[in-house]
Amino acid sequence: MLEPKEENGGRSEVASYVATLSNDLANMARRTGLDTLGYLLEMVRLEAESLTRRNGPNGRHSP
Repeated sequence: MLEPKEENGGRSEVASYVATLSNDLANMARRTGLDTLGYLLEMVRLEAESLTRRNGPNGRHSP
């Protein structure tokens, strides 16, 4: 897997963006009756938020 380059945003920024997008997509899926897809997208959101917290503001692993 490719690592994001600093000029394209750090790991925390990418994870935060993925969390936001997956939340929006999960809501759309659920509104249209795609419950399993909504659930999976919610799991993506939770993982992305976890990575955002772990990587800290500078995009590196925080202790």
